[in-house]
Amino acid sequence: MPDTPPTFVFLCGLLSDARVWEPVAARIPGRILAFPGFDTLAAMADSVLASVEGPLVLVGHSMGGRVALEAVRQAPARIAGLVLANTGVHPPAEGEAAGRQRLTDIARTQGMAALADAWIPPMMGAEPTRVEALMPSLRAMVEAYPLEAYLGQIAALLGRADAGPVLAGYGGPVLLLSAERDRWSPPAQHAAMHALAPQATLTILEGAGHMLPIEAPDATAAAIAAWAAAQGLIAAEEPDA
Repeated sequence: MPDTPPTFVFLCGLLSDARVWEPVAARIPGRILAFPGFDTLAAMADSVLASVEGPLVLVGHSMGGRVALEAVRQAPARIAGLVLANTGVHPPAEGEAAGRQRLTDIARTQGMAALADAWIPPMMGAEPTRVEALMPSLRAMVEAYPLEAYLGQIAALLGRADAGPVLAGYGGPVLLLSAERDRWSPPAQHAAMHALAPQATLTILEGAGHMLPIEAPDATAAAIAAWAAAQGLIAAEEPDA
């Protein structure tokens, strides 16, 4: 383990707040940071680096993974490890802006509740009963976001650079965490990232979609904890007597 134990920092994705990471952070203590009020990934990453001192293990979900990579770009020596969950490294794809425009139009004209109903269900991959149980909290999370905060995050995502070279140049430990039923950031996308960072561990969890940390928190926490212990980033759990 490093001389100064790193702080685990859980980075939230688009339209997300602490409730996405709380079930995982209950097992792996750390800080949870969300990003309303920002309109660039660079500013988000700068806020992470300014908020927590010392070495960091950045655990980023979706947009949070891109924030983690931007933090590597800005301060690689401070990043003791990376967990990139349900995310990617590519710049905006052709047609991405139009797809996001459809959702921002819903938010502008019909409100954040309508956006929640259009945006959340296609991302989910857990069993129907699990999704049904999660939906009230996830809807409330999206509805609590101010429209301007959402538009700022969209601007950040559409303004992103190719982070492939950042990942390829990072020599520290990496966990690429994907979900079998994630149609937004599928396992194949994480496999392509693995090719850029061959030292990484690629783990694909079953029975969940893009909102993996809240859909399958026990499996997510177990995967992160096992990887972190193997990398010497946290103490290994003692076996049961």
